[in-house]
Amino acid sequence: MTLLDREIVDVVSIAAVTAAILVAGRREERSSSVQTYGRGRSRLATVSALGVVALVAAAGVVAVFGPHRARGAEAAPLADTVSAELTGPPPWPANTDGLRSRLRALGLPALGREGTALHIHAHLDVFVHGRRIAVPAGIGIGPDFISPLHTHDTSGVVHVESPDVRTFTLGEVFGVWGVRLTRRCLGGYCASGADRLHVYVGGRERAGDPRLLHLAPHAEIVVAFGTPRQLPRPLPSRFAFAPGL
Repeated sequence: MTLLDREIVDVVSIAAVTAAILVAGRREERSSSVQTYGRGRSRLATVSALGVVALVAAAGVVAVFGPHRARGAEAAPLADTVSAELTGPPPWPANTDGLRSRLRALGLPALGREGTALHIHAHLDVFVHGRRIAVPAGIGIGPDFISPLHTHDTSGVVHVESPDVRTFTLGEVFGVWGVRLTRRCLGGYCASGADRLHVYVGGRERAGDPRLLHLAPHAEIVVAFGTPRQLPRPLPSRFAFAPGL
């Protein structure tokens, strides 16, 4: 449980206890047959104060729990809810079967044509145990629709062509492709011993969840699984994009 989750539980607990006290106070007030005017006013003031506390606690639940959900949906590219269909060894095909459902789970549109509001390109290199793995042509391209994230050839160039200006992530690329990508795993390989997942951008290793990595214009991204000695040498740090890309 994260610190934010514990805060949510604490706030919910406070709200529940306060509500219970409020209900008990009202029951006691109704059951009292003899009260002085002053005691009645005091009891009413106490119940009102408890009501205010309950409302404040409930507002706290909304303030903490709501943004937590919003941040989760925005920051984690739905990698936990998208079916990672390709969890075996490479080669990994374009995997267009089930593409429309993956786009739906990712919250990405199935476009009738490429978007024009945002048009950038990044380059993706994939390695497993020192061997280059082809990024296939046709990722994100269905029979009569296209994803904002897609590939046209085997060069590794990822086209970002969206009708909306927004941030796209590496996790969404692998989600569209349908290849498992987590902090520890790539396809059918998961960290064990000296084998682990390495992610580089522009030649510099990036820590943290690789799925959250933003796609920047002309970024050179390397996703490599294996031991440190199996990393590609030299490590790709830039890509010569074709004119116009």
